[in-house]
Amino acid sequence: MHDSGTALRLRLDDAVVLVTGGARGVGAGIRRAFLRAGAHVPICGRTPPEDDEDFFACDVREPDQVDELIAAIVDRYGRLDVVVNNAGGAPYADAATASPRFHSKIVALNLLAPLTVARAANAVMQQQETGGAIVNVSSVSATRPSPGTASYGAAKAGLDNLTASLAVEWAPKVRVNALDVGMVKTELSQLHYGDGVEVAKTVPLGRLAEPDEIGACAVFLASPLASYVSGATLKVHGGGEVPAFLAAASKESE
Repeated sequence: MHDSGTALRLRLDDAVVLVTGGARGVGAGIRRAFLRAGAHVPICGRTPPEDDEDFFACDVREPDQVDELIAAIVDRYGRLDVVVNNAGGAPYADAATASPRFHSKIVALNLLAPLTVARAANAVMQQQETGGAIVNVSSVSATRPSPGTASYGAAKAGLDNLTASLAVEWAPKVRVNALDVGMVKTELSQLHYGDGVEVAKTVPLGRLAEPDEIGACAVFLASPLASYVSGATLKVHGGGEVPAFLAAASKESE
């Protein structure tokens, strides 16, 4: 969606924005951000939230279900302007002992599913005068070692590369970008980070991100403010990680 005469604004009034996995966690924060920007925000997932008329049941790993999802959204809203591929994740598992089936499922959810959703959305967006935008929610694990979630990190690295490739193939009608997201405070973050106090000390900004902060970045990439941004990966990680050697050197100098 391009508007060469746009003043600085972060609005998507009446745009139709699909957020996969948008019922909880980071996805819920992304949804809230788009709603504040004035968009209609249908979501999808396997487990429906209570009393949400904009929820569509869909396993994004299944191409037939994805095709039905996109068709249902277009049927209800008349168009599809933005897709945020947020559904993903992985439990901790040692790469040597996890089964081949486990690794295949992780790659399917975090790499192949976003491609499946993006392809179905692109088929609609290419036919729209204003095109569309796709935002892939990736991870800092794409660009650093990911021990305990090796297949997840590899899949996210693939997603970043896929983002760049699709941006070339689907231009000029459809812009495709990604967010490399760091640690986020959600209802499940305690499983990974405990109370988060010590973990936050490893982040230069001194805290974990809030889901709505990830949402704000997704809105930016989907908005007219980013009309010339495509094939990019925006790091949303609070400055990354404080290098471990600094703490080690500090202790040795004491």
